[in-house]
Amino acid sequence: MYTFPAQTEPRHASVSPVDIITSFLKQVEDGQRFVLTSHHKVVAEIGPPSKDIVARKPGALRGKIKGADDFDSLPADALSSMEDEA
Repeated sequence: MYTFPAQTEPRHASVSPVDIITSFLKQVEDGQRFVLTSHHKVVAEIGPPSKDIVARKPGALRGKIKGADDFDSLPADALSSMEDEA
């Protein structure tokens, strides 16, 4: 006659959203890609960045972009039309 093993209490573990996200991002860092769905519809993909994406370097265009000399001056007729409306 077969006897079933004694029932054991289920183990409980507290998992915070931070733990879940940390685990999820670790898998992405390891190269895993995920497809996120909502109501059986794909809404996003997450995975490691493409090899062709380069990190932004602040100031990389400094000195390469020029504004017009009169960029911050307002023509007199435009100024007077706004003053008349006030």
